[in-house]
Amino acid sequence: MAVPIDYKAEGIVFDLQRFSLNDGPGIRTIVFVKGCPLSCLWCSNPESQQRKPTLMYDAESCIGCKSCVRTCQHGVFSVENPNFIDYGKCTGCGDCVAACPAGALTIKGKTMTVESVIRELKKDVITYRESNGGITLSGGEPLVQWEFSTELLKACKAQGWHTAIETTGYGSEEAVESVFPYVDQVLFDCKTTNDKVHKACTGVSGEKIRRNAKRITELAHTIIRVPTIPGINNTEEDFESICRYAGSLKGIKEIHILPYHILGANKYKLMGVDYRMPAEIEPLENEDVLPLQKVVEKNGFRCVIGG
Repeated sequence: MAVPIDYKAEGIVFDLQRFSLNDGPGIRTIVFVKGCPLSCLWCSNPESQQRKPTLMYDAESCIGCKSCVRTCQHGVFSVENPNFIDYGKCTGCGDCVAACPAGALTIKGKTMTVESVIRELKKDVITYRESNGGITLSGGEPLVQWEFSTELLKACKAQGWHTAIETTGYGSEEAVESVFPYVDQVLFDCKTTNDKVHKACTGVSGEKIRRNAKRITELAHTIIRVPTIPGINNTEEDFESICRYAGSLKGIKEIHILPYHILGANKYKLMGVDYRMPAEIEPLENEDVLPLQKVVEKNGFRCVIGG
């Protein structure tokens, strides 16, 4: 019996990234959805954290025409404001973006139906088939918009596409039971097994994540991915603990090490907020994490650097 699918279900999507090679098997399209209960210090997609659309302003591209000031009905822009923008007043309507002749303004996040997302994904169906690729749902945290995520994954499975999800595992039991039966591969973030450190660097306890991980690994093939951050979780002792944790979960055979990078740091400036990682913490190169790879392999797991 065919599974019913609500193609009219709506979600807030902030990007569709085609031709990805690092987020599941084959060549994939990543659907990025808005909203995340975590606020990781190193987050490379800060525009994903709020569920509502996010205004981004590139001051270097601004030509000072004040079209945004005249157009905005909510008082977001003001030349009297030392910061020029009051991001808290933005409703995400996009009127300023349409009025800006220089392209200095963008809105990240728009409402899409499952039907409209599938229509976009179908443009790359030959690529999925020839590369044994598929669709990866990411964010943000897809469990925030779990009703939309469920319907989208069901629709992808109906097309015969391989499905993957990037998740922190932070969500309700209802969300977990709804989403993961339609997932072929889970890319499960594990920051640290130290709950004090976890709360300090992500804003939330890891207790719910650990509880959900046990159920998620029962429902779908899971790979553990470790964003590896200097001073937080990049010691051999950290990885010994992570390996013990991975060994307590069902079916974990693979751990990916994701070296710290600052590719998303400029986004914070565009959003009018500070990047909270200290400037003296430098990005990691692959060779920096080779000792950690040895720890993972010594514990019996396949290890991939970079995911």
